[in-house]
Amino acid sequence: NCSIPACLCRNVPSGSIGRAGGKVNIQELYVSAQGDREFREIADALEAATRYADQEVIIHIAPGTYRERLVVHQDNISMIGEDASTTRITYSDGAFEVLADGEKRGTFRTPSFFIDADHFYADNLTFCNEAGQGDIAGQALAVYADGDHLVFENCRFEGYQDTLFTAPLPKKEMQPGGFRGPKEFAPRKHGRHLYKNCYISGNIDFIFGSATAYFESCELFMRNRNAEVNGYVTAASTYEGQKYGYVFNHCHFTSDCPKNSAYLGRPWRNYARVVILNSEIDGHIRPEGWHDWNKKDAWDTLYFAEYNNYGEGATPSERAPFVTFLTDTEAAEYTQDKVLGF
Repeated sequence: NCSIPACLCRNVPSGSIGRAGGKVNIQELYVSAQGDREFREIADALEAATRYADQEVIIHIAPGTYRERLVVHQDNISMIGEDASTTRITYSDGAFEVLADGEKRGTFRTPSFFIDADHFYADNLTFCNEAGQGDIAGQALAVYADGDHLVFENCRFEGYQDTLFTAPLPKKEMQPGGFRGPKEFAPRKHGRHLYKNCYISGNIDFIFGSATAYFESCELFMRNRNAEVNGYVTAASTYEGQKYGYVFNHCHFTSDCPKNSAYLGRPWRNYARVVILNSEIDGHIRPEGWHDWNKKDAWDTLYFAEYNNYGEGATPSERAPFVTFLTDTEAAEYTQDKVLGF
């Protein structure tokens, strides 16, 4: 009896069914950078959405470049573009920027798009941080995703260092002030995210964080930075005791980097968990595949695993000694439904 499009039904919490004669209450808002719809800026539509906090709100976004630093605090928001290649949300804050108080901006005050809510859905949008390479701009998040039941389909995430942060933060920073930003002192909340048919680009740790995140049929593009080691696709910080961290299924790891110049991941924290299944891995990935971040003590707690991967960069016999190769039975535990529950 769901009255919203099939692709959005997953985004509606079960409690919303039956609010109006068995159907979900929906408010639709329209944004166009050309000024021919009710809102010219996405921020104005998000502000208007607060009037409908008890409803599912769908924001339709026309093609254009929206140079806005955006924050979503409201649950049950969907943002739908027409085409990710022509519908871009972008900003350019970098961690090395010195603010008025003399303090550097830091990683977690850089996102172009910050989600601090549950049941968020995005389709056909590009999220970008244009600050530039990390050695010049520092870490620069395109998206800071902090919430449960977050779904991205047919989206693009473009950046360099730390493109996509899948919150929550680790429980403790390595250095005082290392988590300076909007959730520094907030309670840590475990989130489940789905990224389907998405394109994610960057180089150093460009997908990082503590969430349980499932990447289905995505392209992970490593951007060349002309270094001996061009980067690491993942830097997971999975919490101790958390069954699932990152899972990549039927993905393609691509690059414009030289051969053997990058890694699939390294552990931001010792209990990092990343599993890659049924995926094509190109030749930019080094034969050992994974790096321990020079933390030998992490070997006993991290879980980097592969199954049925192929391509020039899939070299099981040469993988690092701490890498696990799954059996058929073990791999069957990494379906989207088992990992996310939706």
